[in-house]
Amino acid sequence: MEIFKHDSNIQFLRWRRISIVISTLLVLGSIFAIATRGLNYALDFTGGILVEAKYERPVDIKDVRSALSAAGFDHAVVQSVGGAREVSIRLQAESGKTDDSQAEKKRSDQVAGDVLKALKATRSDVTKTRTDFVGPQVGKELKSNGVTAVIFVILGIMIYIGLRFEWRFAIAAIASEFHDTLITVGFYALTFREFDITVLASVLAVVGYSINDKVVVFDRVRELFRSTRKGDPEDILNRAINSTLSRTIITAAFTGVTMVALFFIGGPAVHGFALTMIIGIVIGTLSSIFFANPILLWLGVSKKDLMPVTRDNAELMRRP
Repeated sequence: MEIFKHDSNIQFLRWRRISIVISTLLVLGSIFAIATRGLNYALDFTGGILVEAKYERPVDIKDVRSALSAAGFDHAVVQSVGGAREVSIRLQAESGKTDDSQAEKKRSDQVAGDVLKALKATRSDVTKTRTDFVGPQVGKELKSNGVTAVIFVILGIMIYIGLRFEWRFAIAAIASEFHDTLITVGFYALTFREFDITVLASVLAVVGYSINDKVVVFDRVRELFRSTRKGDPEDILNRAINSTLSRTIITAAFTGVTMVALFFIGGPAVHGFALTMIIGIVIGTLSSIFFANPILLWLGVSKKDLMPVTRDNAELMRRP
């Protein structure tokens, strides 16, 4: 199945200066937004109050959110728990409160009572089943562990690419990974949307998706360099992009359609995950074409660098 002809000849690298300038501006803008605005961390990372409630009859999550909003709980995160009659309600911790555990326990009980009162105002068949307080320390640990996970994933990819490809390919792939990750996270800093544990998970997924596409293109680049007798590097890179373009677009389109459906139908609980994936798919696909390959050309990749080592090597001469 192909959208574009295998031997099409679109000169993508003709626009490399423009694409690199745009990518650089996006990365710098993302870094600036992250440094100045920061991320709007959700309850997962900041701590807060968890209230679980049970209804005698099935309840619509939208009705629960409406009841809470009417009572002033505008930023409550509501999710179904084990069916249509149980709900989980998470409330952001208020800044500036004491860290004393007894005081926090008393405050969480008071907030839980207010939440139950708000729910009973629209449905009298609701009862509270659980109240929990997530301390700031737990949130800090989650944040620290999440950042560590992202760093280890990127380091693992760096090692893998460094072992599989020639160093120019490794640098281009690693630069692209930072490019895609920074722009994706920068979107959350710029829009100040909530950054929760599902968004962090999707950032890790974006890292994996992005490198997968670049490995496919780089494999074709290496193959064409070794099989083509003549042709300058720019021509070879353009041919590699064109020959994998159908695969790139089809993969991005089908994955994107799935994420769009998840965003509109999956409910608020997975909005962050789906949105991050949509952004990552778009940025990762474009960077495979307009960012990674221009860097490869700028680093001076050539046929000589990719040819197999000959038997003139003294070590190879001793082998049968």
